[in-house]
Amino acid sequence: MSAAAREIASFLNTAPGARFRGLMTHAGGSYDCRSIEAIRALAEQERRAVVDTATMLAGEGIASEIVSVGSTPTASFGARFDGVSEVRAGVYMFQDLVMASLGVCAIDDIAMSVLTSVIGVQGDKNWVLVDGGWMAMSRDRGTAAFPIDYGYGLVCDEAGAPIKDLILIGANQEHGIIARRDGGPIDLPKFPVGRLLRILPNHACATAAQFSAYDVIGGQGSVDARYPRLHGW
Repeated sequence: MSAAAREIASFLNTAPGARFRGLMTHAGGSYDCRSIEAIRALAEQERRAVVDTATMLAGEGIASEIVSVGSTPTASFGARFDGVSEVRAGVYMFQDLVMASLGVCAIDDIAMSVLTSVIGVQGDKNWVLVDGGWMAMSRDRGTAAFPIDYGYGLVCDEAGAPIKDLILIGANQEHGIIARRDGGPIDLPKFPVGRLLRILPNHACATAAQFSAYDVIGGQGSVDARYPRLHGW
C-alpha cells in the first residue's frame, strides 16, 4: 500500500495538468460492525491508514494538503482525529434505519421520511397499499443483514411516530405494500384510503436521490422550508 501510494502521488505531481493534493479513505467495513467497540476500533484503523501514509509521503517530500476520512459510524464514534484535515460524516445529519441497526442512532433520531397516502387494502392478505414504491424509497434493502429487517422502510403515522411492527414489505415501481413484520392481522379500518403515513428509509442517500427537494416539516406539520437537491453523478 505504501509503495502504491508513493507511486501514485509521484505520478500525479509530474503528470501534465495534474497535482497530488492528498489522501482519502472510506471505512465501508464499519457497516459490518456489530458493536460500538468494533466501530471505534475500525475508526482508529481508518485514521491510521491515511495519517501514516501522509507521514510516509511527507518523508519523501510529498505534502498531503488533504487527509480525509469518513463514514457515519466512524465519524460518530472515532475516539481521535489527530492528523486528519477532513471528516466526511455521510448521513449523519439525517440518519437512517441502517444507522439505527448499527447502534449509531435511535429510531427517533431519523430525520428523513417519505410521506405517502393509503390507496387501498387487501384484507385477505393483511396488506395496506400506499402510493410510494421503489421510485420513492429506492430498492435498498440494507437492513436485511441485521437481526431486525425493516423491509423497504419502517411505517410511521403522519407525525412520524412508528406504528408497531408495520414495515414496507414490498415495493413495486409506483406503490408499496405495508404489512406486519410477522405477517399477522392489521386493524384495516384504521387505514382508510387517503390516510397519510410516513416511511423511514433504510438508506437516506438512496431515498433522497429519488426526489428534487427536501421539505422541512415544522412542529405543526407545516412545510417551513424547501431545499433543492443537486442531481447527477
